[in-house]
Amino acid sequence: MSTTVSHRSPLLTLSDLAPEDVAALGDLAYQFGNSPKSFVDRLAGTRVGLVFTAPSTRTRSSFWSAARTLGCDVLHLGAADLQVTTGETWGDTGAMFANYLDAAVVRTNGPQRQLQEMAVPLPATVNALTYEEHPTQAIADLCALRDRFGSAENLHLAYLGLVNNTARSLAHLACKTPGVTLDVYSPDGHGFPGAEITAMNAATGREAVQQFTRLPDAPRPVDAVYTTRWQSMGVPYDEPDWQSRFLPFAVTRQTMERFSGGTEAVFMHDLPAIREQEATSEVLDGPLSLVARQAYHKTSAAAAALLWVLGEGRDGLPQN
Repeated sequence: MSTTVSHRSPLLTLSDLAPEDVAALGDLAYQFGNSPKSFVDRLAGTRVGLVFTAPSTRTRSSFWSAARTLGCDVLHLGAADLQVTTGETWGDTGAMFANYLDAAVVRTNGPQRQLQEMAVPLPATVNALTYEEHPTQAIADLCALRDRFGSAENLHLAYLGLVNNTARSLAHLACKTPGVTLDVYSPDGHGFPGAEITAMNAATGREAVQQFTRLPDAPRPVDAVYTTRWQSMGVPYDEPDWQSRFLPFAVTRQTMERFSGGTEAVFMHDLPAIREQEATSEVLDGPLSLVARQAYHKTSAAAAALLWVLGEGRDGLPQN
């Protein structure tokens, strides 16, 4: 029996949500992560399209897993199955999907505006990664932090390396979560535009995000150190010596010690990782690594996103 949907709206970026909505979305994900069996068939019969135009190991698999637990009928579509490759717009593609699908989970690896166009005719659209944003990764990160600290509020985070879609969504999460701060350390030219930092902090009403172009000997102590691949989505750089610019931002055991204060900082990475490049295996696999829990909670975040865009997650756990 299909679930009755009360209200549909897209999940394209956390910046569109109020802090209480981000908290509710995170609570929903955390509930799923701790008790997936209680969500079995909550969306029974719902038609979900997994539209992935680029490679994806964790995000695609986690959305499939979450959708199956929720009882959805799942359609997989790759780049070769879509006529955007022959010139059709994402808006027109969304209009066609609206005839057949209840929700679409979409990875374009392209600009955010493509999903915005698609979400007009198909409101229940989930951003599974664009060039600028990766909101469900941030919700998985929130769940992993709650596992470790009991709450994600009032935590101090550091992000090292290339500012990409994951970093941007992490910054939005920091801005929407009470007391959270994010210190960003990136090579000059590979961080946030200054105007974007100013706008995020102005919208938040506090200095939630700060940015630096060098790693000091004694940085501000944090609760967690986060990094991602230096080549976002594997895209090569034109600069022949680009690696030398990123090397000071590599996360090693010594880096973790520098960022630890009264307690040891934990380590986070969204995966996939290029081992011994942006982070050493000693750190990735170490006892302070939250990487495995982040990967686990990608399914938690996926389930929450599907429930959210279909109107089933606005008031907490759906009732039988």
